[in-house]
Amino acid sequence: VVSSEQQEDGSLLTHFDQTPRMSTYLVAFVAGNLQRVTAKTKGDVEVNVYATPAQPAASLDWALEHASKTIDFFDEYFGVPYPLPKSDHIALPDFSSGAMENWGLVTYRETALLADPATTSTSTRQYVATVIAHELSHQWFGNLVTMKWWNNLWLNESFATLMEYLATDALHPDWRQWDEFANNEGVAALRRDSIDGVQPVQTDVSSPAEIGALFDGAIVYAKGGRLLRMMQLWIGDEAFRAGLKQYFTRFKYSNTDGNDLWSCLSEASGKDVGALMNTWISQPGYPVVYTSLDDGELVLRQEQFFVGPHQPSDRLWPIPLGVNSSSVPEILSDREWRVPLTSHEPLLLNQHNAAHFITCHDDQLRSRILQAVAEGTLTSSQRAQYLNEQLLLARGGVISSSVLVETLSAFREENDQTVWEIISLAIGELKKFVAQDEAAEKLLRQFTGKLARTQFERLGWDKLDNEPESDSKLRTTIVGCMLYSEDTAVVSTARKLYQDTPLTKLSADLRPLIIGTAVRYSDQPAVTVDQLIEAYQTTQSADLRDDIASGVTSTRDAKQLARLIRLLTDTDVIRSQDVVHWFVDLLRNRYGREAAWHWMRDEWSWIEQTFASDKSHDYFPRYAANLLMTRQQLAEYRDFFTPLRRDQSLVRAIDMGILDLEGKLDLIDREATGVVTALEKIL
Repeated sequence: VVSSEQQEDGSLLTHFDQTPRMSTYLVAFVAGNLQRVTAKTKGDVEVNVYATPAQPAASLDWALEHASKTIDFFDEYFGVPYPLPKSDHIALPDFSSGAMENWGLVTYRETALLADPATTSTSTRQYVATVIAHELSHQWFGNLVTMKWWNNLWLNESFATLMEYLATDALHPDWRQWDEFANNEGVAALRRDSIDGVQPVQTDVSSPAEIGALFDGAIVYAKGGRLLRMMQLWIGDEAFRAGLKQYFTRFKYSNTDGNDLWSCLSEASGKDVGALMNTWISQPGYPVVYTSLDDGELVLRQEQFFVGPHQPSDRLWPIPLGVNSSSVPEILSDREWRVPLTSHEPLLLNQHNAAHFITCHDDQLRSRILQAVAEGTLTSSQRAQYLNEQLLLARGGVISSSVLVETLSAFREENDQTVWEIISLAIGELKKFVAQDEAAEKLLRQFTGKLARTQFERLGWDKLDNEPESDSKLRTTIVGCMLYSEDTAVVSTARKLYQDTPLTKLSADLRPLIIGTAVRYSDQPAVTVDQLIEAYQTTQSADLRDDIASGVTSTRDAKQLARLIRLLTDTDVIRSQDVVHWFVDLLRNRYGREAAWHWMRDEWSWIEQTFASDKSHDYFPRYAANLLMTRQQLAEYRDFFTPLRRDQSLVRAIDMGILDLEGKLDLIDREATGVVTALEKIL
């Protein structure tokens, strides 16, 4: 603002400074009754955080602190200062995206910006910090330098995904953000990218309808960010920073494609970055590297990894192996290599868990790793990586899913939060094998309780003074496992906490679990749901609303499920931005799945009208495929969605959904008996 002048007619005339050269999609105006907190960065940039007056003033402070510190960090890291005199951040009550990087005026959902100390969980505070870092990195990647066309969307989103972790790791090293990067972006990318028909990171775009389909969070965000992290480690951080500085300086206020970036990074590093990266961003999928021992030689062989039905593939990648043996070359670019190997130590590939591939060891090499797990000589990052790779290999039918039961047993004394995130994923994988068999499900519940018991006894229900945030997050996972096990004492405690404690006073880390338990075991489900819906409508806390949604949708009562499903189209109760969250939670509930699936098909016209204009349109076929569980539902999925392939923005989601669901059902048919037998044996 240059000046403001009160006019004779009572109006206010405001003069603004000239807008810098920018893409039109980055222009935003916001007007309303707003509160504000403000600060200055070391470079004298004015930082403001805005929210409606309904929000507690204290909920703006966390965002203000992190926005200011993040700008300072990027100023130094990029060597190119933030290009504007101010940086505004505003929380909007109803916003379809998580956030949008408008230049100088970033817009957010309330849950992505506000952190009320009284009601916000540890995970949410960390999420807010990463979203702010993501959007602020866009002020350079996307805003100062903009992609030439949508096929290079990854120049915006892949880099922002990488930078959100790099910045928050620098500001909060105790958060172990690179482990979170592997568990969040790595897991999402490896799962999605294993399905035949997935898009590559760089995808040609020939029509406006195809643009919305580009925003696949697991690919252009997660996989792309993972590939850039792989490249950063390959050339070294010093060269990476020097190349970025050159890129921003050379191309500021102009448009680029990927080769412009590779050129700058190649000049800075002396390595041919394009030769490595162009294959990775232009090809869909990723390789599995098979390792075996043969008469004193290590045999390494790569092929494309798939989960579910697929066409044959002869794709190859230049793979930075990151192996803990000097006898193994740096990059595997051929189909197969044989190298001498005399070491009897565990063979670890992809040591930083940043390169986009997985490893399948033969029995001899696998036994070395399992021994290292048992002896505690692998780092927590290595343990989590190994377990996640076993999950993927089981999903792909490379190893038997029953092996997961034995593998998990080796983690019974595990106390690391990031490893337990993968253990929880593994338990989720096993659930699908027992979903139609109550006796088998009871076995898995018992197994889960035994796995979690040691950590539950260590952590308990109550947060300790000065405990590490990792323990606070781990408690959430462990209590969730104990509640799944239907441990009588744990369920009783959760119900008592709900009865005796106001919702806003419940532990923010445990609140959705406590609410869900109260709903599932309620003697008066209608009364409990009534109370929660009223609280949902009256609270101004977006965090509490999310927790209530997660909890109330876990009811087992058919009448209450029908009531909740009717609310999905009632925007006076559930804002349109939150419908997908409610829908997914109802689909995840085995008692509500069929009704939610019927609702989606019955209300498709409303879904199209409400969501077709934003990027969440294809969430419905994608999440339905993830959560449907029967052959009948697969047939219904095909019948319903096949005619909708006329919509170009849905084609890939539908085609991949069919393959994903087919692969899951085929796996259940093949492996369920073996999984149940393994559970019986281990117990």
